Amino acid sequence: MYLTRLILTRPSSSFLLLRHFSHSATAAVHDELPDLQPLTYLPGFPRPNPKHDETILAIPRAISGKNISEKERKAGRVPSIVFEQEDGEHGGNKRLISVRTDQIKKLVNHLGHSFFLSRLFKLEVRSDFESEEIVEKVRVLPRKIHIKASTDKPLNVTFIRAPSNALLKVDIPLVFIGDDVSPGMKKGASLNTIKRTVKYLCPADIIPPYIEVDLSELDVGQKIVMGDLIVHPALKLLQSKDEAVCKIMGQRVSETQPKKSK
Repeated sequence: MYLTRLILTRPSSSFLLLRHFSHSATAAVHDELPDLQPLTYLPGFPRPNPKHDETILAIPRAISGKNISEKERKAGRVPSIVFEQEDGEHGGNKRLISVRTDQIKKLVNHLGHSFFLSRLFKLEVRSDFESEEIVEKVRVLPRKIHIKASTDKPLNVTFIRAPSNALLKVDIPLVFIGDDVSPGMKKGASLNTIKRTVKYLCPADIIPPYIEVDLSELDVGQKIVMGDLIVHPALKLLQSKDEAVCKIMGQRVSETQPKKSK
């Protein structure tokens, strides 16, 4: 996996910004943000790795329907749709498109399902895949993807436009670090992973690719809750801060006591 282990530190007050603010991303929220300085990733927080930047190529699709979708899949294309962020999937500037099956499959397999759905991409709609004529260029967030379990082949993908003024509800993947020095795990306890993703309301320009969960000080019986996670101050948690993310579980008494000889 391409993820690196960073030790996160809580940002100082000088980094705090004056702006207050979906596995799959959920519909975006319509909101006009105030005209303040652009948000940026803060030092010490995970940010998308630029070496994995990729432009998703697409072509327009005139109509939808089961038969049309099957023809697209047989032709090596994934039937897709792009929604306007302010209206979610209920309308707005909706565009029917098809994307290349091999490109989407490669991205999902390389990044991982959850990481694909929390990463922004440039989407370039052309009149034809081999054409230089560009119909639309837009930044998008994958919202949903359906994959055929037996072949890992994508069946359809939904995207949402992600301009800088968008607030998006995103399920951010969790990456667990520090297990090698965790006091509890050194004692032979095990990690009970309760959550793999956590939902945040994110300004589009600073959607984190993942959130690190530091286990390095966790002993047996201790847990980390959602409110313990350290994230950019502009992100808003959309789940209970008291909900558990993980817990260090010790062995049962029956497992630790020696068996009596007969």
